[in-house]
Amino acid sequence: MHPEVLRVTHDIATRSRTLRNQYRRDIEKMASQPVHRSQLSCGNLAHGVAACGEEDKSVIKMMDSANVGIVTAYNDMLSAHAPYAGYPDQIKAALKKMGCTAQVAGGVPAMCDGVTQGQPGMELSLFSRDVIAQATAVSLSHQMFDAVLMLGICDKIVPGLLMGALQFGHLPALFIPAGPMTSGLSNKEKVRVRQLYAEGKVDRAALLEAEMASYHGQGTCTFYGTANSNQMVLEAMGLQLPGSAFVNPYTPLRDALTNAAAEHVAKIARNGRLSLPLAEVVDERSFVNGMVALLASGGSTNLCIHLIAIARAAGLVLNWSDFDALSKVVPLLTRIYPNGSADINHFQAAGGTGLLFSELIQAGLMHGDARVCFGESLEAASLEPCLHEGVLQWRSAPTQSLDPEVIRPAHDPFAPEGGIRLLQGNLGRSLIKSSAVSPEHLKIEAQAVVISHQDELKSLFDRGELNKDCVIVARFQGPCANGMPELHKLMPILGVLQDRGHAVALVTDGRLSGASGKVPAAIHVTPEAATGGAIGRIQDGDVISLDVASGQLSLSVDEALLASRAAVDQPTEEHTVGRGLFVLNREAVTDAECGGCSLFGPPTLDPTPVQETTRAVAYEHCAS
Repeated sequence: MHPEVLRVTHDIATRSRTLRNQYRRDIEKMASQPVHRSQLSCGNLAHGVAACGEEDKSVIKMMDSANVGIVTAYNDMLSAHAPYAGYPDQIKAALKKMGCTAQVAGGVPAMCDGVTQGQPGMELSLFSRDVIAQATAVSLSHQMFDAVLMLGICDKIVPGLLMGALQFGHLPALFIPAGPMTSGLSNKEKVRVRQLYAEGKVDRAALLEAEMASYHGQGTCTFYGTANSNQMVLEAMGLQLPGSAFVNPYTPLRDALTNAAAEHVAKIARNGRLSLPLAEVVDERSFVNGMVALLASGGSTNLCIHLIAIARAAGLVLNWSDFDALSKVVPLLTRIYPNGSADINHFQAAGGTGLLFSELIQAGLMHGDARVCFGESLEAASLEPCLHEGVLQWRSAPTQSLDPEVIRPAHDPFAPEGGIRLLQGNLGRSLIKSSAVSPEHLKIEAQAVVISHQDELKSLFDRGELNKDCVIVARFQGPCANGMPELHKLMPILGVLQDRGHAVALVTDGRLSGASGKVPAAIHVTPEAATGGAIGRIQDGDVISLDVASGQLSLSVDEALLASRAAVDQPTEEHTVGRGLFVLNREAVTDAECGGCSLFGPPTLDPTPVQETTRAVAYEHCAS
């Protein structure tokens, strides 16, 4: 193992000791004193099976076979979740052949950032993750189940489902993906049309035609945004069948994988011989594996918030320094849009997760011995699925890339470092996704142009006030201010300015996520403006320096002068489009580096020891 990967893993375990021990005690109590359907009163159990057919009633009340709870994010408006419509019936049929049963335990909301992008509804997006976690817990609170299947893919849905499931970590759990849509109009062409529209060179009809040619069918979006980053991370953490993430919907292989997931979760159910509770799979090694896979693939910055919140639900504490330390030693092995021209289907064809994980394990960058839901270890499960005469089989993943423009070996990467870096300075701490930014744009010093709402940028652009080198500062976009929306509405304009030859960047306490592209963007700035952060005291004309190589984000203003500036009033809070229901979330939410989460307060940390050369050895001893 690479010593820095071991160091980060050890630090996570050390600082999390108190919280992790409490989590394990809670899970062990649930496992040893379960409220199980066998202990329910006759009235309780009768309510629990009343909707079932007579055959299922007979099986469930016998107590000796697995009853699997399904938590689903199905709705037919979202392309990624529409394929889930028939999954419950398919799962039930597969389990029936094994003498087992399944019930839909509950549904969770699934909103699409693509639909709400630049709209007021985006301010509900981050908090929807916490709602999903709570809804998952409500779904499982009936205690009727021996295992759980999670049906969810996109941005906040997977993190919320996993956060909720971890509260029932005594139960085995497995995610079932639905796969990406087939390739349509290239992502690069789509962005070109967006920029032309921003310049007024094409009309809305042309823009809509391009968008619909790109987002054209059922399945996840094909670019490497948060949805597909979720799938990459789930496989790296061992929480869904290997090689299953990026198989297209409504194909024989997709159907076979869904059946296999149902069968497998019944085998590891808590009342079976091979019981494998979720809490036994998810530990500090699995989170490091998830972070490494994210970095090596140039994935979404949203996961730098979500993984922290998920870890907290498992009694573990991650921070941005962990991501930064790993990024410095994890090479960039893939080029998937926006980090290249390929889409996720090209990645799958080039070798997929099996090839990528094998490269990282062999390079000592992933814990190959980490537990997984579907086998002995991640290394042993670096496989890919295939059909042979209609029967699902597993074979070794490719050992060499089938397209070196999409996946490279660890000894010959696209870049020596991963795609996400920490920036620090007198503005606080922030993250930048550097993997899609050309090297000449990774350092900029320019005057600030300050906005407090993303609509202000279009007005400035239309008036010709942005034809210069500048750093756009979008403040009051953090979790406490307005729920931390994504700000992709800004990017076509900034892309136009960059193409005109101007040095431009974005600094914000808001989000951008996996679609972050060629414009350097320091995002998630913490402390945010709404809690008194220095970003709220920046004025037009102040000089801001951003340098990825040195990890610096600084404001060239005397500290005393900066401190003397009066706080700027936050824009009036709107309560339309349901935002008024999330007032308590905004009051309780932690900062971005603590996961932007309204469910847990700031963590209690154990002291992290001073770095020493024996730390890697100490961790290996502790892990063994």
